Amino acid sequence: MDDLLNEFIAETREMLEALSGGIVAWEGAPDDRAGLDEIFRFVHTVKGNSGFFDLPRIKALSHAAEDALAAVREGKRRPDAALVTAVLAVIDRISELTEQLEAGEDPGSGDDTSLIEALAEQAPGAEPRAAASGSLPAPRTASRTIRLPIELLDRMMSGVSDLVLARNELARQLRETSAAADVTACFERVSGSIADLRDAVTRTRMQRIDSLFAPLPRMVRDLAAETGKEVVLSIDGGDVELDREMIEMLRDPLTHIIRNAVDHGIERPEGRKAAGKKAGGALTVCARQAGNQILIEIRDDGRGIDAEKLVAKAVSSGIMRADRAARLGAAEQAALIFEPGLSTAPEVTSLSGRGVGMDVVRANIERVGGLIDVASAPGAGTTLTLRVPLTLTIIPALTVGAAGQAFAIPRSAIDEIVRARSDAVRLEQVGGAAIATIRGRRTPVLFLRLLIGAAAPDAMADQNLIVLKLAGGRIYALAVDEVHDHEELVVKPASPAIMTAGLYAGTTLADNGRPLLLLDPSALAGRAMLAFDEDKEDSAAEASAGSDSAPALKALVFRALDGTRQMVPLGAVERIEEAAAKQIARTAGRLRVTLGDRILPLEGCAAIPEKPRIRLLRLTDGQSEIAYALDEVLDIASIDSPIRPAPAAGPIAGVALVGGEQVELVDIHWLFAAHCAPAGAAAKPACLLAGSDPFLDTILRPVLEGAGYRVLREGEPGAEAADTIIRLAEEDGPGPAPASTAHVVRIRAQPEPAGEGDDSIHRYDREAILKALAAPRPKRRRN
Repeated sequence: MDDLLNEFIAETREMLEALSGGIVAWEGAPDDRAGLDEIFRFVHTVKGNSGFFDLPRIKALSHAAEDALAAVREGKRRPDAALVTAVLAVIDRISELTEQLEAGEDPGSGDDTSLIEALAEQAPGAEPRAAASGSLPAPRTASRTIRLPIELLDRMMSGVSDLVLARNELARQLRETSAAADVTACFERVSGSIADLRDAVTRTRMQRIDSLFAPLPRMVRDLAAETGKEVVLSIDGGDVELDREMIEMLRDPLTHIIRNAVDHGIERPEGRKAAGKKAGGALTVCARQAGNQILIEIRDDGRGIDAEKLVAKAVSSGIMRADRAARLGAAEQAALIFEPGLSTAPEVTSLSGRGVGMDVVRANIERVGGLIDVASAPGAGTTLTLRVPLTLTIIPALTVGAAGQAFAIPRSAIDEIVRARSDAVRLEQVGGAAIATIRGRRTPVLFLRLLIGAAAPDAMADQNLIVLKLAGGRIYALAVDEVHDHEELVVKPASPAIMTAGLYAGTTLADNGRPLLLLDPSALAGRAMLAFDEDKEDSAAEASAGSDSAPALKALVFRALDGTRQMVPLGAVERIEEAAAKQIARTAGRLRVTLGDRILPLEGCAAIPEKPRIRLLRLTDGQSEIAYALDEVLDIASIDSPIRPAPAAGPIAGVALVGGEQVELVDIHWLFAAHCAPAGAAAKPACLLAGSDPFLDTILRPVLEGAGYRVLREGEPGAEAADTIIRLAEEDGPGPAPASTAHVVRIRAQPEPAGEGDDSIHRYDREAILKALAAPRPKRRRN
């Protein structure tokens, strides 16, 4: 606890020093909003911290000053000279009490009534004492903490790195000149000292994140007692190491988020029981490293964010216009909590309610190049995820070369390194993409030369393959010209012009002094997938322009657990990953698998597999996910041959020839419908799909074609004379102009209708969709 109190004292003194100029400026210009906001944030932060450490005098003073300044911010009070003097006196008293704490004295006794009364508007006869410029106490001979500017640590790290580079260069020179034994021994002693110095300086920058998490249990306990709630806190990932600067920057944002979770998010015991929950709320804080980012997740199981109330408050507060608010999506609505001055709390408390805090949280995270995401479900809770990049840290890395340039790859992302010409590796082109088969395991290949805009390699067999493993178990191979060496590298932020390329995580120096760019494996995969999607769209457009037939189906071919060869549309595959058999269970009458924090329906097997681990396809329709068990991924193929439909609706839609062998096509529409809605069949003429949702082409098109319809898209030959138009209810508005006799069928993503007059059909109700298509053609309806 002493360490935490020392941090509070040092932080308060630092803020007071930074604030001194702002107070003088505000006294000269009371209407300056920036100066007012700076002072307000100071007293707001001190109020919260003093409440945590049970310092009633400091808490009372800061709360009174916050009330007065809040009235000024809201335009209810004029910042006259008396108020400025009173605020100065309060801040001076806070400084004095902080000095007492640092000296080990008890600041609990004393009367601050006159200072607090002087803050009241038009307080009669109040003459608070303003501190003179020379009233700071004399410096003490002993100090409990030493706080250094982060720039000084940066200079120390840079200097030590240069020293290491010079040592390595000297080592090469000594080896080449065959130096005498006594010179070599002297150099070894110097080299060891430099290595120790580098380790020591590195440790001054790095710190376990549990120092950030240590105050949370006491904080949550006190907050729960103050608000009359029951909260159980779980903490995970305290062993993650983070740059000390990042920890300091995250301390205040994390405090604000925890306070909001307890005060706003988690309900009182009686309210939770009425909602069918346990009386005690659950609050989880966890940290993990994902590639070159540190992810800190704060999750509660409270009431969630009331998006409608938040939007209404934003409109009434003048933050946004009503017409713009009506167009906000769910994620944009939840993100309104980061708007300054916006609060839905019914009353102002010592914890929250003034609309200050979350805007500061976002500002602090973005200041270090990070991001903050919010996800909330009404009644189920809220999750905030802080994504913080690595700015300056020592990481083990592999240096590689491509097109005459050198790069570094984080060693933590490397699964293995193989030569393309090895007997265990087969490199081939499949559907315009490179695929490597490494000891029977197939994985996509990206060429670093192509990603950086250089010419393709002369021969694929001359490439080295770096197999990279991303978060979630996804694997791909990066082809490079050369593999140099493993090194410990100091990573620093790259310039904005370099970071906008979307391929790099930072910059570094190798031990030979040569500058390197650190590759971001996740960004490389994202860039390759973006290019693949664009190529796919271009090829689809060319195919539709040259023919009125449907484009070839791109499918992932695999061997099922029962040994049969099956395939699924590639657009429905989210990713491939592995799961342990113990993660699978038969619950609620169905097989389900636990992946991360989600429970997904499991298809592709009738019982829990006997093998310890199985591969899974994560299939998605854009909203829901299903896991499909398989034995081995075989290929990615374009299906040009006709698909023979199955005799009845079920998990298999039909069969087609792929490479001369029969392959079953999994009916993913049937699978999703089985988990989301009823199922059913019919047959007839041309049908036009209107909308941008991938569901239309990936899932609905095969069903309609299997039922005998000729499916068209806008701009294709014959589209203007389509008999039926299927339109997304969520995208109602101007669309293709159908023929006067065209029948319009509206489908929706939600299972239930939007209202009494909603005649749309749930998109997984196959029977209802086919029945609507086969119904007699009514007169054209206006949309």
